[in-house]
Order: sequence, then structure tokens, then C-alpha cells
Amino acid sequence: MLDTHPHDAQHQLEKLPKRTELAPKASRVRWATAIAVLVAIGIAVAGILLRRHDESEVAKWTVEQAVPVVATVTPKQGVSGQQIVLPGDIEAWFEAPIYARVSGYLKNWYFDFGAHVHKGQLLADIDAPDLDAQLDAAKAKLVSAQAQVNVRDAERKFADTTYARWRDSPKGVVSEQETDAKKAEYGSADARYKAALADANVNQSQVDQLTALEAFKRIVAPFDGIVTARNTDVGALINAGSGVGGGSGPQLFRVADVHEMRVFVQVPQEMSAGMRAGLTADLVLPQYPDKKFKAVVATTAEAIAKTSRTLLVELHADNTDNLLQPGTFVQVSFNMADNPGALRIPTSALIFREDGAQVAILGPGDKLELRSVKLGRNLGTEFEVLNGLNMSDTIVNSPSDSLSSGEVVKVVKEANPPHEKATETK
Repeated sequence: MLDTHPHDAQHQLEKLPKRTELAPKASRVRWATAIAVLVAIGIAVAGILLRRHDESEVAKWTVEQAVPVVATVTPKQGVSGQQIVLPGDIEAWFEAPIYARVSGYLKNWYFDFGAHVHKGQLLADIDAPDLDAQLDAAKAKLVSAQAQVNVRDAERKFADTTYARWRDSPKGVVSEQETDAKKAEYGSADARYKAALADANVNQSQVDQLTALEAFKRIVAPFDGIVTARNTDVGALINAGSGVGGGSGPQLFRVADVHEMRVFVQVPQEMSAGMRAGLTADLVLPQYPDKKFKAVVATTAEAIAKTSRTLLVELHADNTDNLLQPGTFVQVSFNMADNPGALRIPTSALIFREDGAQVAILGPGDKLELRSVKLGRNLGTEFEVLNGLNMSDTIVNSPSDSLSSGEVVKVVKEANPPHEKATETK
């Protein structure tokens, strides 16, 4: 209890802390606490809002990712200047391997490979002593046989004269028996003459055969052309034959007529419909990458090979400058006929399923329609479309196998080609 004495009470009151000094401090604490609470509440509210925004963005991204993104192309009209490029082989107009018809030793050769020769020009000589001896023996036998023919001919003529004299004698001068005997002698002489003549003819044929073989000792060019191979040398033992059908002889020379060349191409069955005589083509050779040679389709096999399912096509190409060589690999670019009414689309836009070839058409609302199409020629990177597509259709390029009719897609623009970008920058 406080002392009630006035001076004491005043003294005690002076000792107590003043309220004016405590009030500002408590107020500041309360305000600081309130501000801290508000900041904490703000941070919590901001975190919740940010989380809700992120969740909304994730949901939106998920929905967008569920819609397929596609690029589109439009069909092109007409097939003008379209080329089909296929590999081919160049062969000579004529090319003949040359073998020996007689056995012996090579006496000499006169033209090496790369030489231009004319028909009948001597390429080489063969020394054939065995053949020469056989020919000499046959000629001797022929002389003997011809001498025998002369003897038998004289006998036949004498017997004929005697028989004629006996036959024409007056009746009663010679007997019929003697006449018949002379007739028989004539017949026998005539038979011996015919036998000798036949033997002489046999000997003559042997001489002719050996004489013909003698001519084959001279190896000559069969036609105008180039010697593309020489596989023999002086002194080499030559065996007659072609190495085929029992012959064992080697190939001596190879001559090719290259004034015009034949080009053979195996055309796949799906590309064979447009192949016909008169179709033009460009030839590109690896050794002449900057030069094109002209060729024309001469004929086709008119049959598809079962093993390769290809059509054999033969082209003819002029070779006045002798740049085309037999055995050369060549790229053949066929200039296909123009077809202004045809539509063509990239090969990458096609879908192949159970129903055949299809394309994905972009419809209203970016909905897809899978439509079956009838294809024409395979043009390499493009296909002709004969039916099922209109020029105004927009088709999906490189469609996914999972796309289906009625599905909504998102269309993106493909990047401009390089030349278009260059134009825009200018």
C-alpha cells in the first residue's frame, strides 16, 4: 500500500515510469508484427497464384501437345520435262571376239589394242606347219586320183567303142553271147571310172577344205572398228577353237564397231509403262560429268524378266567423237512424255495401308480425311495421281502412321526454300 503522505505520494509517483514514454514503443512493435503478417500472407497468396498459373500453363501445353503438328503441300499440275534416271551399260554397235580356226604358232601381229582397223585388214599371221603338210598330202592324193580317173576313163571309152562295134555288126557275124560279153565289159569299165571319179572328188573336197583352213592362218578384222583387246604375242602356241562347244583356243583379239553405241537399261516394272520406241534420253558418264550425250529408245524386250521384274530397254547413241566406250557405266535420264492433265505429289505424302495408297487431306476445322488415290507413274521423288485427288486439295506431307480420319491437327508453315529467302532479303 502506498504511503498517503502527500510528499511521499508525490515522491512515489515521480519514481513510476511515465506512460508517454512506453506507448510509442508498444505501438511500433504492433505495427511491425502486423506488417510481417501481411508480408507472409502476401507471399503465400503469390505462391498459390503462381502455382495455379503454372498448373494452367502445363495443362494448356499438354492439350497442345496432344494435337499432332503437320506440314502441308498442294498437288502440282502437269508432268513437263519429267525425267526418270536409271543406271545403264554402254555396249558397242558390234563387238566380236576373234579366235583361231587353225592350230599353230603366232608368226606376227600387226595391230595392238586401241588401233582403228578396216574390214578385211590383216591383224596377225599363224604359222601352221601341220596344216601345210596335210594340204600337200591331200594335193598329192588328188593328183593320183585324177590320174586314176584318166586311166579308167580311157578303159571305159575303149570298152564302149568295142561294145558299139559288136552291137552294130551285121547279124550273124558275131554271136549274141559275144555282144553281151562286150556290153558287160563296158559296164564294168564304166563302174570303175565312176568309182575313180568319186575318189578324185573326195580328194578334191579334202584339198578345198584344207585350202580354206589355210586362209584362216591370216587373222583379219571382221568389220571396221577398234581393236579393244590383244591377248596373244609372237611365238605363242595357238589352239583352234573358241573355248565354247569343245574348243580350247584362247581369244586372240577383240574388235568393236563404235560408230554408234547401244545402251541397255533394266527399267523397273512400275516405270515401264511409258517406255516406247522414239523416247529420248540424256546420258551422263562419270568421266564426263559436265557433258550430256543424246540417245533414243530403239526397242524394248516387250517382256518383264521374272527374276528382276524389269523391262530391258535398248537405246542408240551416236558416237562420232568416239567418247562413248564399250563397257561404260552410264546414268540414263529418260525424258518422259508431257502429261498436262496429270497431278503429282511428293512420294513422302503417301500412306500405304491395307486399302492401298492413301493421302491425308486437310479439311475444314483442320480435320483430316484419309482418301484413297490411284497412282500412275513413279517419277522418282514424286508420283503421278490418276484419280482421287483435286488440284484444290491440301495434303499432309510426311504423315504419321497413327493419323486417322476426323482427327484434328495443327498446321505449321514449312521453312521457305533457300532461293525464296534470298529473294526476301533482297
